[in-house]
Formats: sequence, structure tokens, C-alpha cells
Amino acid sequence: MEVEATLVKELREKTGAGIMDCKRVIAEADGDIEKAIDILRKKGLSAAAKKADRVAAEGAVGSYIHAGAKIGVLVEINCETDFVARNEEFKELVRDIAMHIAGAGIPPMYVKREDVPADVIEKEKDIYRAQAKETGKPANVIEKIVEGKLDKFFADFCLMEQAFIKDPEGKLKIKDIVSQKIAKFGENIVLRRFIRFKLGEIAPK
Repeated sequence: MEVEATLVKELREKTGAGIMDCKRVIAEADGDIEKAIDILRKKGLSAAAKKADRVAAEGAVGSYIHAGAKIGVLVEINCETDFVARNEEFKELVRDIAMHIAGAGIPPMYVKREDVPADVIEKEKDIYRAQAKETGKPANVIEKIVEGKLDKFFADFCLMEQAFIKDPEGKLKIKDIVSQKIAKFGENIVLRRFIRFKLGEIAPK
């Protein structure tokens, strides 16, 4: 397939990979950017993927108080060096993510899908499976429906998979903006943890 320059540019911005690598995987993914990102990461061609295992012990704790002072957020984001931690663009990333957590339509519950407890996943699957069985579809189709609904659950409740509220087109996920900064700064960046306070709300035990 003929690869559009805009797709190559978008993929480069999200991953920091080379132009030719981007063209090749976009063609392999039939123009699907999310699939292309997965291919790059599996092949180790993404600049972000190459840095993901490096230790990130520096960073910053950021805060955001939503309008009306009824919602507050603390978030910890780590990087490798104090030099990057003091960079204004890194500080802006911390503020933006704290603001996203406060203002997201569905408040995130976990940082990433790997943080979701196994019992929660199994409970969700049981619910989705029971719902799908009501349709009378065959077992193999039901399992595909369950996996699709589970992906939607992760997209709704895992911070890294939520669509960034400052992206007007809703295409950029939190993991994409983190990957962009990894590629730009040349070192690993880890969204470590967060806590979201809502006035009058009792925190889950």
C-alpha cells in the first residue's frame, strides 16, 4: 500500500522510530497506527521501547486542584536524570497528566492494564461472558466479544490507555504523550503512581 506522509509523521511523533521503519510497519499494519505502534515495539524499533527497561529514579511529584477545589490529584512521574526532572517541558508533562486525572470523564483506577488485579479481570470477564451468552452467539464469537469488552475496560480505567483530554481529536493516549517525551529527552520516563481526591468521597480500601 502507498503510505501517507501524515501517517509516517504521526507514528514518528508517537514512537521516535526512523522514517523507513515507520513506512514499513504502517504498510504492514494496513494504515492502522495503533497496530503499527505495537509492531514497532515488538520489533524493538521504537525509541521508547529501547529505553523502557532503563532505571528511572529521578522525576517529580505534581499536583493539580480542579476548578472549585472539589477534586485534587497527586501524581509521581519518574525519569533517569535530575537534568530532565528540572526541564520545563518535563514539568509540563507532570502538570498535564495530573490535570487529565482530575478532569477525565471516567476517573482512572489503575496506571496500566498490568496493574489490574487478576480477580477484577476475571469478574469483568464473567459479566461480559454472561451478557454475550444472551445473544445466542457461538462460543468462539462470545470469547472475542469478551476480549473486546475487556479492552474497552482497560481503555476506560487504565490511565496510560485513556485518550488525553487536551488532544482535540481524541487520538493521543496518555501512553503516547509519555512515549513522545521518552523519544525527545532520550531517557526512560515512567508514570509511577497517582491518587485522586474528590471532596466527600471515601477512598476504596
